[in-house]
Amino acid sequence: MYIQALIVTDTLSVHIHQFSPYIKTTYQHHHHHITITPLKLIHREREREREMELKSSTIFKLLIVLQCLSVVCFAQDFDFFYFVQQWPGSYCDTKQSCCYPTTGKPAADFGIHGLWPNYNDGSYPSNCDPNSPYDQSAISDLISRMQDSWPTLACPSGDGSTFWSHEWVKHGTCSESVLDQHSYFKSALNLKSNIDLLQILQSAGINPDGGSYSLSSIKGAIKNAIGYTPFIECNVDSSGNSQLYQVYICVDTSGSNFIECPVLPRGKCASNLEFPSF
Repeated sequence: MYIQALIVTDTLSVHIHQFSPYIKTTYQHHHHHITITPLKLIHREREREREMELKSSTIFKLLIVLQCLSVVCFAQDFDFFYFVQQWPGSYCDTKQSCCYPTTGKPAADFGIHGLWPNYNDGSYPSNCDPNSPYDQSAISDLISRMQDSWPTLACPSGDGSTFWSHEWVKHGTCSESVLDQHSYFKSALNLKSNIDLLQILQSAGINPDGGSYSLSSIKGAIKNAIGYTPFIECNVDSSGNSQLYQVYICVDTSGSNFIECPVLPRGKCASNLEFPSF
């Protein structure tokens, strides 16, 4: 509420003091109207202004946070890649068996499973960008190489596109800050070309003949060839025997260079493994 008073004296201070707690001031003219605003109302007005400023600031900060979150979710940082190759004989020699792709039985060679971004603490990002679906037209020039080096063995039989789509959506989208879709698949293919696991093992006398080989000899052969320690993943055949299934090798964030693994996956293998034929 505002109070208006007709002032008839030369000095207003004596009259204005009567309105305490109101504004105290002095006015030196006759017959003037003056609006006197109580200090409590002024304080309230200032409080409202501060509240509005706080709300505006909060909304602005929230928008900044949301923007940052969108960047984090869709282009997450990571510390390194696991480059994972699988032995098709071990994939198929299980209770659930396997299905050859529609393009025919793959070669008896290690095939790519994936190129997986990971963190140094052992955790990993996944499904980072729902707005970046698998687009086979973007990698049309790589399809022939992928059919050879990245074959699907899942049932029912397919041409590989479902497998590759899964790998891109779950893992590839989490490396978009470094590799677009074409670069992601090409990087994995180039890594495969740079390391011939089957040749490395055979050169060390470790052959896919159904024989049993020590875990230490398998790891040692690979480390001697590439200079870095691999992680060996095992699975179990239909008879319950432990067998060589997948080989993990760590790669830097460029997707180009092998490195020593900052952390290894969990899991243990038996001291001796079968290396089944395919």
